[in-house]
Amino acid sequence: MKVQAGQRNSLTDVSGLLVGHHTALDPDATLGSGAATGTTVVYAPGGATAAVDVRGGGPGTRETDVLDLARTMRRANAIVLTGGSAYGLAAADGVMRWLEEHHEGIPMDPTDPSRVVPIVPGAVVYDLPLGAWDIRPTAEFGYQAAAAASLDFERGVVGGGVGARAGSIKGGVGTASVVLGDGLAAGATVSALVVANAAGSVFDPRTGLPWGVGTDGPEHFGLRPPTAEQLAQANALPAKSMRLNTTIGVVATDAPLDPIGCQRLAMTAHDGLARAIRPAHGPFDGDAFFALSTGTWQPPAATFELPPALPPDILMVDLLGTAAALCVERAIVDAILSAVSVGEVPAYSALFPR
Repeated sequence: MKVQAGQRNSLTDVSGLLVGHHTALDPDATLGSGAATGTTVVYAPGGATAAVDVRGGGPGTRETDVLDLARTMRRANAIVLTGGSAYGLAAADGVMRWLEEHHEGIPMDPTDPSRVVPIVPGAVVYDLPLGAWDIRPTAEFGYQAAAAASLDFERGVVGGGVGARAGSIKGGVGTASVVLGDGLAAGATVSALVVANAAGSVFDPRTGLPWGVGTDGPEHFGLRPPTAEQLAQANALPAKSMRLNTTIGVVATDAPLDPIGCQRLAMTAHDGLARAIRPAHGPFDGDAFFALSTGTWQPPAATFELPPALPPDILMVDLLGTAAALCVERAIVDAILSAVSVGEVPAYSALFPR
């Protein structure tokens, strides 16, 4: 499968999506003191077809049941990725308030466009140990993140990734996109946005290179093997003292998918997670991926027929899923490389300068 990076190499290369952050980070934040948390919002003006796949044993989520394939709802207006553990779910209230003010949601009264019910699923990461325990996202975080949503957005120690830690090093927000160059989905865009806050390791202790470079090779990311001294220093870092974690994210495409196709996309996103984080999906992780389809790209007319027992878009969905896993893999590496050190938690770039 031939792919090339999208124009921004970000989630918003899928037309119809915007991303906003709200960040609370004190310059002197450290383990146990200061502000070090935040919220990220993926906003889909007009709504997008949505699904979710939760694999971790300890998830913190909101409105995931409404996206179950047996339920009635097919679309979401925004997705919230936030710090604060279960407390941080409050951020979604602020996103709902902002959406209501902008008449975004399910119309409930044909005579009054202000009467809407926004659909805002979300997931949290456990970031409470970095920074003060009692400083965590509120509804105002969600409101401000939604208001900041745009095509261009920061990566690294921002939004939901402020307090994130990826194994022994600093985690954060990462993103990636690809445009498919051949096959039934040629011209379609697939993208991912990830908050990397893993219990597992994100780099190979034998080489110092991120696990997530396995598909593309280190040269794709401008990386080279570290020195023996750098590697020894990295491997000597203490593990997290608390193994409540979670890697969460959104994968998206502009190809028209129904909720079942989106579900497949969310499922394959976890393949990319498992390539870049080892181990993944542990009993204390809350790993979850949402999938969105904006349908702004139209596939060419099919030139052959599949057996009637198969969905007519199954071959395209297969290609999109492969691309989604690649985007997640790249986005996790992007999160690690974009992060900066916070308090006692060193960034990959500080351990292995490029």
